[in-house]
Amino acid sequence: MNALGIGGSTIEIELNAIQPSAHLVPSIQKEEFQDRIQKACLLMKKHQVPVLYLHAGTNLYYFTGMRWSPSERLMGAFLFPDGSLHYIGPRFEKGTIMDFMMIRGTVHCWEEHENPYELSLKILQKKGYSEGKIAMDETTPFFVIDGFIQLQSSYQLMNAKVITAGCRMTKSPAEIAIIQAAMDITMKVQKATASILKPGISSKEVTDFINEAHKRYGIASGSYFCIVLFGVDSSFPHGVKAPKNLEENDTVLIDTGCILNNYISDITRTYVYGTISDEQRKIWNLEKEAQLVAFHAAQLGHPCSHIDIAVRKHLEKNKLGPDYKLPGLPHRTGHGIGLDIHEWPYIARHEDSILTPGMCFSNEPMICVPYKFGVRLEDHIYMTEDGPKWFTKPAHSIDDPFGLAL
Repeated sequence: MNALGIGGSTIEIELNAIQPSAHLVPSIQKEEFQDRIQKACLLMKKHQVPVLYLHAGTNLYYFTGMRWSPSERLMGAFLFPDGSLHYIGPRFEKGTIMDFMMIRGTVHCWEEHENPYELSLKILQKKGYSEGKIAMDETTPFFVIDGFIQLQSSYQLMNAKVITAGCRMTKSPAEIAIIQAAMDITMKVQKATASILKPGISSKEVTDFINEAHKRYGIASGSYFCIVLFGVDSSFPHGVKAPKNLEENDTVLIDTGCILNNYISDITRTYVYGTISDEQRKIWNLEKEAQLVAFHAAQLGHPCSHIDIAVRKHLEKNKLGPDYKLPGLPHRTGHGIGLDIHEWPYIARHEDSILTPGMCFSNEPMICVPYKFGVRLEDHIYMTEDGPKWFTKPAHSIDDPFGLAL
């Protein structure tokens, strides 16, 4: 006999029951991008950084509102402590740059045969910076870093994390509202997915359903990612090359999310299709306990490492581990989330960032039993002035994962 909510429905029934909701969620407004630039400028002054380079991608979007995919060409922006922005990109893209621009700035262009790093140095020199630090967006590709290195010797390139992560780690109410809406959608998709399972269904069929369900909720891009694992496959945290089909009494692990207004959801649920063994029940319950230990360890003023350490101590008391040894927790306890699915802060032993209001991160202390099964329960937390809050309610029990009987 299956746990509550597992099996019993069909793909057609569940898809037809979905009502779109993504369109109801407001996006980030121009004023917030301007506030982000002001905060970055304050951090630049605090750390005596005269210029910040933002490469095409999520950092450029976060501060300027310009959504531009990175490529083999230099495309980005320089931000100066006075708040001025200087965009740099290929000449043939100037019209598109102007069209995509939300926060106004000067646009500097280079032709295909020209060296964009020479143009970059001219921008810096015109602003009065002929030497000193350049804080480089930490996601900047090596070819850009190398381009600067090859052309000059009077600047010192530094990691911009203290500014970029210093801003992005603290989410605004508008950001948290978007992430909440995305999580709510994915949670509904998770519930629907559990109900369509049946023996013989393939990982691809389930993945396709999850993708289409996200689309029905109004997420045009569908699933941002999807991991569907049955039985022994679930003991490999991020999957296997050739996933097996579902069989009776298999552990089921489903990890998925979507992008809503550029922000990402990410939820994992694990349960059993069929009869639950004593070992499956024991590990599932220990996983739930570990999640709660992590939640209660997430206290304002403590370093992020405090959470990971608390979880490992709890698992070790229950004869799992120690450290990353299996059976046990083979990876960090969690990761920050926002515009990127993995961003600061990381909930790991080495992470010394202090927990402050606005931080958002996953709570997923997965337990792997090698070559048998794995259990990952993943929900996300956001820090408030009163401490940690869940974006989604944790799984209720292995017999009623979605709390349908409550």
